[in-house]
Amino acid sequence: MVYRTARCGLRVTRGQRERVFGLLRSAGDVWCAVLELASWRRRRQDPPLVGYQELCRELSRSGPGTFGELDITGARSVLRRYSDAWFATAKRRKQGDTSARYPRRRRALVPVRWYAGTFTLDERRLRIPVARGCPPLEVRLDRDVPYPAGQVRSVTLGYDAGRLYADVTAEVPVAVYPPGHEPDPARIAGVDLGIIHPYAAAGPEGQGLLVSGRAVRAECRQQLRDRKGRSRAAAARAPKPGQRGSRRWRKHRRTERKTQARHARRVRQAQHEAAKQVISWAVDNRVGTLVVGDPRGVLNLKAGRRHNQRTRDWRVGHLIRVLSDKAEAAGISVNLADERGTSSTCPNCARRVPKPAGRNFTCPHCGQGGHRDLVAAASIAARGPGGGIIPEVPAGAGITHRRTGAHLPGVHPARRDPRRRPPSRPKTAGTWPAPARPTPPSGNGGDTGSRSRQREEPARTPGQHPRHYGQVHYATEDQRRAASRRVDGSKRSGR
Repeated sequence: MVYRTARCGLRVTRGQRERVFGLLRSAGDVWCAVLELASWRRRRQDPPLVGYQELCRELSRSGPGTFGELDITGARSVLRRYSDAWFATAKRRKQGDTSARYPRRRRALVPVRWYAGTFTLDERRLRIPVARGCPPLEVRLDRDVPYPAGQVRSVTLGYDAGRLYADVTAEVPVAVYPPGHEPDPARIAGVDLGIIHPYAAAGPEGQGLLVSGRAVRAECRQQLRDRKGRSRAAAARAPKPGQRGSRRWRKHRRTERKTQARHARRVRQAQHEAAKQVISWAVDNRVGTLVVGDPRGVLNLKAGRRHNQRTRDWRVGHLIRVLSDKAEAAGISVNLADERGTSSTCPNCARRVPKPAGRNFTCPHCGQGGHRDLVAAASIAARGPGGGIIPEVPAGAGITHRRTGAHLPGVHPARRDPRRRPPSRPKTAGTWPAPARPTPPSGNGGDTGSRSRQREEPARTPGQHPRHYGQVHYATEDQRRAASRRVDGSKRSGR
């Protein structure tokens, strides 16, 4: 059994929204109370109070109704969150990670979790438990839960960038396959992580997979360009240190948070789709073991602000996490390996070659060629536990091409990206002044059938003057004389 979580938005009325925010604020009060208790004990040089059961005993002494409509189960979930964060930090610091910090930051809104048996979920209707004596609170989800009601184990209520959501966690069984079609642990495939191709997999029998992530990269670049433009436009309204800022500035900050959260959701969904395509390819080829190259060692290199921005938008940790979760549900094991030197080492002669600038790899010593990411994936496949044999580099018909990010704006012509504004002036090619247009030949023989053909002049009667733009034409001679008399009269009156 594995645990999976689906995020659903909430459709609430104004009264329900205020009550839900009241629960999140009450959870924030519990969090701040725990921090205040830890600070008080630290000043007295007493041992820290971080155990879950000890914190629950302290909570029971506060009495009912201390934290508004928040019930005892929701308050204990906040205590569990604090205890887990404290012990996770202590473990990291024990391992030598001095950058880990204990939870000491106050929060106004804290997510609240309820476990099975304390809430009611009927299709899209969710009944949230509240404190005794308070009216019941029932909200509606914006989509159907993808899990049966009997498998749901917990519901987490939260808030992110102006949106209320509910995370529904369910216990899902591992996939079962018919005999002869289940993944074979002896069949190993290597997976190389990248920016242009989030996943590049090389498996046995010359089979390979390339998942293109150019749409995700374009989304990150467009988001960065849009954010810089907004920041430049609002730079004059930025408050000084210590000032609260104007309403327009606070509105700008809210817009920034919403756009950043929307961008993160889009990228996260695209990476989920890419990981799903890798698992589907592995199941079709009966691959039971995935050896994933871990490139997180390059994240700490100081290679300039542009490269740092690329690695920040990469979200390599999320790529590894979603692939591991989906592989666990499919019954496929995932192992991490060092990927250093895989893109610049020939898998045939094992000799170092200059790293190619493009996407094609060519060994000058033995002539081995192929896609650079697939060459790296083939080398990673042999770096699993116990070593192994480097598989054949996929080429030609053995490569399966997939794309991710079809939901992103601007990818399909039917969905225009509102951030891509057309230029105010059309760009002109060539030097200025532009060369004169060639004179079209007389007659119909020079007509090429293009859309820019000359408009034919209508036939004029004898004595009729040619029509010029910018002049007013009258149907009769009397209308023309009357207009001229009006003009002469206005001139004599000095108007």
